[in-house]
Amino acid sequence: MQKIFIGDVQGCGEELEQLVTRAEQTFASDFELWSVGDLINRGPRSLLALRRMRKLADAGRGFLVLGNHEIGLLRIWLGISDFEPKNTHAEVLEADPVEGWMDWLRGQRLALAGEIGGSPFAMVHASVHPSWSLEETQAKARRVEARLSARNLEEVRALLDDAPTSDTTLEEDRDTLGRLTRCRSVDAADAWSNAAPEEASRPWHQAWLEWGHPYGVIYGHWALQGLHVAPGLRGLDTGCVHHGRGRDGYLTAWLPTAERSGSAGADPFALPDDRFWQIPALARYYD
Repeated sequence: MQKIFIGDVQGCGEELEQLVTRAEQTFASDFELWSVGDLINRGPRSLLALRRMRKLADAGRGFLVLGNHEIGLLRIWLGISDFEPKNTHAEVLEADPVEGWMDWLRGQRLALAGEIGGSPFAMVHASVHPSWSLEETQAKARRVEARLSARNLEEVRALLDDAPTSDTTLEEDRDTLGRLTRCRSVDAADAWSNAAPEEASRPWHQAWLEWGHPYGVIYGHWALQGLHVAPGLRGLDTGCVHHGRGRDGYLTAWLPTAERSGSAGADPFALPDDRFWQIPALARYYD
């Protein structure tokens, strides 16, 4: 199976359909689609993107980690957050039955692990803690996923709410959820922030590289950074939905086991790397 990793779709369902069509023309059914999350919101076709990913998942060929926009949708559904005019995923909330979609999302992962040609990797939406091993990343994600998929929705609300808590385990799980789905930068103590790096902080992946981990990380979330190709790292958010905001937007896919220029069988995260597909945004999504 050819693994195809895709960056943030954010409701650009037609572009996702184009990418899947190209994959089918190239590999027939011999491919897997791995999404770094944020399938929904801001673009016009969130439900189309969800249906495509769910169809592939049901066939055993689709793998998704949740992003901050999926978490945001769950917060709206649970009544924790209000629906804001800039959100475009109302069609998901209006789907019948909406509980089916919310339960499906709540059952998805926050971190996935695998191998590419024998080389281990983690796929997350935003980041991992600079010091986490692959095993620690999975263990922490599994604990938060158990809360997120709980039958008792009050447990889910407690996780996704920002209300103060004296429960240190819950607070730790909230912090893990935020790091996996929202982080862009870390400070000297490796505390995370959704903001871009400033004087007292740096990109999370810069701190992560210093630990010399024996696994790679595939992620999204950072459209302003753009395509990030570095040893051990592939950042795939190229801002498809941001097309028209002073830049061209693309839906980017990484195909790490496809033929490439350079030596075959090498570290899949090695450079140079030309194994990318880019689907141009079909519209100006922001005025």
